[in-house]
Amino acid sequence: MLKPLQRYLKQTDWIYLFMCIACSAMSVTVLLSYSIYERGGNLRDVYVQGGASLLGLVCALLLSRVDYRMLANVWPLHVIFTWGLVLSTLLKNKTIGPITFGWAPNGTENYSWIRLGGLSIQPTELAKLSFILTFAMHLDNVRERINHPLELCKLLLHLLVPAVIIHIQGDDGTVLIFLAIGATMLFSAGLSLKYVFGALTAAACGVAAMLVSGKGLSGYQIQRVLALFDPTMPERDPALYNEIMYQQDAGRVSIGSGQIFGRGLFQPDHNYVPEARNDFIFSYMAECIGFVGCVIMLSILFGVAFKTLGTAMRSKDPLGSYICAGVFGSMIFQIIVNLGMNLRLLPVIGVTLPFFSSGGSSALMMYLCVGLVLSVYIHNPRSDGMFDER
Repeated sequence: MLKPLQRYLKQTDWIYLFMCIACSAMSVTVLLSYSIYERGGNLRDVYVQGGASLLGLVCALLLSRVDYRMLANVWPLHVIFTWGLVLSTLLKNKTIGPITFGWAPNGTENYSWIRLGGLSIQPTELAKLSFILTFAMHLDNVRERINHPLELCKLLLHLLVPAVIIHIQGDDGTVLIFLAIGATMLFSAGLSLKYVFGALTAAACGVAAMLVSGKGLSGYQIQRVLALFDPTMPERDPALYNEIMYQQDAGRVSIGSGQIFGRGLFQPDHNYVPEARNDFIFSYMAECIGFVGCVIMLSILFGVAFKTLGTAMRSKDPLGSYICAGVFGSMIFQIIVNLGMNLRLLPVIGVTLPFFSSGGSSALMMYLCVGLVLSVYIHNPRSDGMFDER
């Protein structure tokens, strides 16, 4: 048993793997503390997070042994499976036997879940993996012509169709993650800066138009943005402002309460933050482990993201580089946006903190991405540049 393990550790990026495991261990520990003192001893989140992380780790190890080129080449299989599940959620709360398609948790308008008994999965998490593989393959096929208008239009269509489907579900946080993945992969493939600046300008104008017209965003989404960036809103409608900003204000108070070394895990009487186990897990962690603990935690988490980017640069094969760039784009976008939400710098848009936020689908998805990155690492010899073969 030890010899195969030693051989595997020599082939793989074991530091990267152990950093991911450390993140999961911290997540389960924090959720255990939260469940005991904030949820009256209900340990369901702990079991789900621990079980999903363990299952994900096993899947990552198995996936890393499979050549990523083969996974890209069998794209019809995972596209039909994952996007078939995603499209089924458009039925919106349709129950067939024991399964509910398009289930919206906690009374939200996000119908992106499938519920089976007491378990629920979010198919868009699996669809991210399929999208990264297919988009990387698309980029690899047209990389010499990526700045040709016709090819770029095809790539944008490849990106926007999934985004529109997910927007119809009501999960705009995931839409933004898909756009971040696509943008990162396009940039890594050599997209001209004129298109980059054009896209940023168009995005800024589009967001402004939606805020002014009220179309494309729900009323509550618009109010969240205005509450954060419109200095007149507290005076115009203080009741609505306080309602919208309550979660973020509570999260910032919780973060500040941690001070330098934190109030400690497994301690009662923490500041209350609504749904702190999900999008606002960082605020609870900051109160528990303080500034020093957060620096250590974030160093490991950012380390995972940038080692993913390092694997992209290490790869001799452009396909492998694009895959790792997509995983990096997803990780770094989620980390930055989630921290911005917790620090009251960005509006709440339902973006989780990778490895840490409670959720089995999210934890499993992260480890499947880790398996893809390790596959690129194992099946590529070291290279000094990102695109030596170009």
